[in-house]
Amino acid sequence: MTLPARPVPGSLLSHVTADDIDHIYRAGVRRSYGAGEVILRQGDPTDHVLVLLSGWTRVSAATRSGHELLVAFRGPGDVLGDLAALHGWARTANVETLDLIRAIVLRREQFLGLLADRPGFALAMLKQMSERLREADLIRADFATLDTTKRVAACLLRLLRTHAAPMPAGVQLRIPLSQQDVANRIGASPRSVARAFAVLRDRGIVISSRGHLLIAKPDVLLAFVGDLPNGT
Repeated sequence: MTLPARPVPGSLLSHVTADDIDHIYRAGVRRSYGAGEVILRQGDPTDHVLVLLSGWTRVSAATRSGHELLVAFRGPGDVLGDLAALHGWARTANVETLDLIRAIVLRREQFLGLLADRPGFALAMLKQMSERLREADLIRADFATLDTTKRVAACLLRLLRTHAAPMPAGVQLRIPLSQQDVANRIGASPRSVARAFAVLRDRGIVISSRGHLLIAKPDVLLAFVGDLPNGT
């Protein structure tokens, strides 16, 4: 059995035991996907879920007005397609690979069987869902209480918690991130997000280059936002 990469904090595989992981491997089929592939498509019928073992994906959804909402970046240990599988819904978002990924494919009935037969797996799924609900609540709180520049800063800080790569000059995000991505994530206009990034660059907090972001002064970024709630 090839072990997964270090799981993202709060993901399914960060909560399960080695025995549960073994059952997931034996129940599913291992697959690899290249960069730039749409592996789940919004509106498609549901027949399987994916348990990510390595690599990163971008989750987005089209709104009724035709705008794109950046839902999240998901990586090792995360489950994709779980809510649709639980309820038998059509896919609620698009999932695109950012690099080469490895995953375990579980048919919907296999996924539901693991939830029914293995309490540890079911509890881990509840914990993953609670992490995602908390994440969504915090973003709503940011929208209600922070101006655009502070919302951008808060977005970057939260991404650093799971996507940070320490560098000599600061901390770099391990995922490609554009200003449009940030705008789609926090529900702001591209123009206002561009102004926010200009403020952060002028203060030497953020250095951006071709979709990659380096946070040169993480402590200053945190102080700029103020108290960043962790949720309840």
